[in-house]
Amino acid sequence: MSELQLKLSVLPVEPGCYLMKNSDGEIIYVGKAKNLRSRVRSYFTGAHDEKTMRLVQDIVDFDFIVTQSEIESLLLENTLIKKHYPRYNILLKDDKSYPFIKITKEKHPKLVVTRTVKPKSGKYFGPYPNAYSAHETKKLLDRIYPLRKCNVMPDKLCLYYHIGQCLGPCVFNVSDEQNQEMIDGITNFLNGETDGVMKELEDKMQAAAKELEFEKAKEYRDLMGHIENTMLKQNMLTSDMTARDCFGYAVDNGWMSVSVLFIRSGKLIEKKAEMFPMNDDVEEEFFRFIMHFYDLNSNLMPKEIHIPKEFNGELLDEALPATVKTPLRGAKREMVALASKNAKIAAENKFEMIARDEARTIKAIEMLGDLMNIETPRRIEAFDNSNIQGADPVSVMVSFIDGKPSKKDYRKYKIRTVQGPDDYASMAEAVRRRYTRVLKEGLPLPDLIIVDGAVGHMNTVKDVLLNELSLDIPVAGLAKDDKHSTAELLYGDPAEIVTMKKNSQSFYLLQRIQDEVHRFAISFHRNTRRKTSIVSQLDNIEGVGPTRKRKLLSKFGSIKRMKEKNVTDFTDIGIPKNVAENIVRKLSEQP
Repeated sequence: MSELQLKLSVLPVEPGCYLMKNSDGEIIYVGKAKNLRSRVRSYFTGAHDEKTMRLVQDIVDFDFIVTQSEIESLLLENTLIKKHYPRYNILLKDDKSYPFIKITKEKHPKLVVTRTVKPKSGKYFGPYPNAYSAHETKKLLDRIYPLRKCNVMPDKLCLYYHIGQCLGPCVFNVSDEQNQEMIDGITNFLNGETDGVMKELEDKMQAAAKELEFEKAKEYRDLMGHIENTMLKQNMLTSDMTARDCFGYAVDNGWMSVSVLFIRSGKLIEKKAEMFPMNDDVEEEFFRFIMHFYDLNSNLMPKEIHIPKEFNGELLDEALPATVKTPLRGAKREMVALASKNAKIAAENKFEMIARDEARTIKAIEMLGDLMNIETPRRIEAFDNSNIQGADPVSVMVSFIDGKPSKKDYRKYKIRTVQGPDDYASMAEAVRRRYTRVLKEGLPLPDLIIVDGAVGHMNTVKDVLLNELSLDIPVAGLAKDDKHSTAELLYGDPAEIVTMKKNSQSFYLLQRIQDEVHRFAISFHRNTRRKTSIVSQLDNIEGVGPTRKRKLLSKFGSIKRMKEKNVTDFTDIGIPKNVAENIVRKLSEQP
């Protein structure tokens, strides 16, 4: 099972948005889902049209943000598409956004529904996912609060005055106090303080029903429904333009998960999540993470930082240039709660992935032990060589513990005793040096040694182990096909092919081991060759010793780059002028 498949298997069944990424980490598609697990999995199962197939072929990873509702995921999707412009998303040409209800900033203000936010031009409420409900709520407010309706002030009273929906500022003197009173009432209403109005409408609906005026009762009921829909204030987007970061956390199994939601220009634009082992109490670890978070150049300091209410933010407030708050109610508290929810889900997913991965790898090594008729090889060490026609020969060893690479145990060996291209002798030297050191320092011995090679390599390693070091460790060989892919496992005396299915977890494990030891060997050899090549061309330059060779290598990286430099470039890094002149002259003479 690949890393992608493992992530798919532990996705939450919550609403939210998912972000598909390609091999470069670029976001190529953003989508929303009522059920993240079901929706994201659907891309990798069943038949799709040509466009979707192209998308799926480009996906190598994904991320997700959990929301409180499907409506919130709809709003967040819109924001993320406009931020990232993913190549596979269809963007609306008119760039429509969600509607806001606005009180204009004028001497005689009016109430409008708009999709364009200009913060200094008035007071905004929303956004709202349902434009129809927004318009119906405006109509209701028009009945309750008689602000002016006309765009251009007329010179006589209009119909709205006569039906009681306007005070007629075009003719009569409407005071600032009257306008402010209506603005305050609308503001309270749109901020969710609708209990009074809803109670009045409900009473009217009940009264109309008792009088058998069902049409009027239905009208009151519909108005109440419009208000409820419009009052669904969205956590994903707000009219508050303050830049803020909302931190949430979760603790599980001695690990802390922290999630950060970035709010910019009233929109949730990004999520970051980290997991790390705890070595201190919860508050200390949480505050330490935040301080380190803003030490990174990639994370800009916002105007406000919001943290959960159980923490005392005064210490952070003094230490950071931003204002640190612990919101106790409203949308801001809900945003912090959403950050904590994302942190909790991230932790649960991580542990579930670890559990599934461990189960998979343990099963693979148990099966491998059964096939080879040996004890379960919990520690496997693999060797490989690399050289070009015998030049700069190297060997490497990689270690896998419980089916996973243990990189702290990897070892590199520059071959000292072998002249010319002798693969067997090079591997013998590496094995000899490795296990002489292991025995001397009392380090754990492997349960299985794998060599990247066939019978000859296996016999060479066995000879060193048995006859020189008196060690009896199972040795297996990995043979490759003509495409340089893992073909078969060799084991036994005499060596025979171990029969196993090519789609088994054991075979996948052997492939990973062979690919990893080969990658490590090639990488080490390339670095060795590069350094040798550079050093050799600097050998005959007067004034350039080992220390200066290292300095030049560290600064310029290659002879090619050094040849492009002048005397000043070398003196700027502390090379004496006469030595710099020697370097420039000598390198210019070399092809």
